[in-house]
Amino acid sequence: MTGSTPPFPPPAARAEVERLKGYSAPLEGRRGLLRLDFNENTVGPSPQVVEVIRSFSEELIAVYPEYDGLREALIANLKASKESLAHPLALEQVGVFNGVDAAIHAVIHAYGSSGDTLLTTSPTFGYYAPCAGMQGMVIEAVPHAMPGFVFPLDAIRSALSRRPKILMLCNPNNPTGTRLAADQVLELASIAPDTLVVVDELYEAFTGDSVLPTVDFERHANVLVLRSLAKTAGLAGLRLGFAIGHPAVVDRVGRVTGPYDVNSLAVAAAFAALRDQSYTDSYVSEVLRARDWIVSVMTRSRAVFHCDGGNYLLVWPERPAAEVAHALRAEGILVRSMAGKPQIDGSLRVSIGTLGQMQRFWEVFSFVSKSG
Repeated sequence: MTGSTPPFPPPAARAEVERLKGYSAPLEGRRGLLRLDFNENTVGPSPQVVEVIRSFSEELIAVYPEYDGLREALIANLKASKESLAHPLALEQVGVFNGVDAAIHAVIHAYGSSGDTLLTTSPTFGYYAPCAGMQGMVIEAVPHAMPGFVFPLDAIRSALSRRPKILMLCNPNNPTGTRLAADQVLELASIAPDTLVVVDELYEAFTGDSVLPTVDFERHANVLVLRSLAKTAGLAGLRLGFAIGHPAVVDRVGRVTGPYDVNSLAVAAAFAALRDQSYTDSYVSEVLRARDWIVSVMTRSRAVFHCDGGNYLLVWPERPAAEVAHALRAEGILVRSMAGKPQIDGSLRVSIGTLGQMQRFWEVFSFVSKSG
């Protein structure tokens, strides 16, 4: 009888998944607040993007997405930008993904096997480790050199002699802002041709060092560059990312994704954002102006902080970081606690928005962060 069937546990997942602690970020309850916690664009996308979304047709909602022209639009945008390209890109060198998170997952899915090593720095973006864990990879995280969170170049060179499967470089690094010059990235790729060198360039526009202007993907076929429209163009909520590299690598990474992973609305918004590059450039310039201001005022105030590349900084308040984050939230300002992270425990990561937003942040922070 059905009623007498004893309960039994659900089926077990793969051993790697059962051991895994899932990556999660506290993304709920953030609307209507000053969002200085996830390095997003703090003012929103171009008016052209908003207009495209508002005029999105019923037919486009009802049919599967089409991607014709999107790769061409990205390549044209890169060619016209301040970066320019020493080696022209072909369409088959560009992959389109449901955000760079999906691209990272696909890269590790395509290239990582159980027992392989993923080499990276520490601390760095928290999603690399769970993606590697899903595949049963071994994670070797090399600490940044102190003081100053300097890139551990010699230690990474030494680790590459052990032929890790993947080297994951966040450049500039999140959350430390650590930067590595493009020629040094390519040097690492040259000494380890069997290692896939993935360069996560989400924050490159904010004083990073991109390899795209100079890399020859025929010569450095083991280099893959990740780019996004989330941090600069304000499309974080629509999830769209790009992987740029040798056609064979882009092809292999694409093989482990679905045919329609990127939705039609994201595609339409991306076209509009790429057309309105001046809007993005203006936002980046404003962030850099605000960055200079907050660094100057923190220096004068003798705050303990670190700011290098990226649209974010680390600050160590006098009071416990959790208390300060709570007090800031009570005033409508969100920041990210770095509690428990190696080298930066006790700090807050603060995204850099506009000058007015950083002035508001500093007015509150300078009051709530003091002890006594």
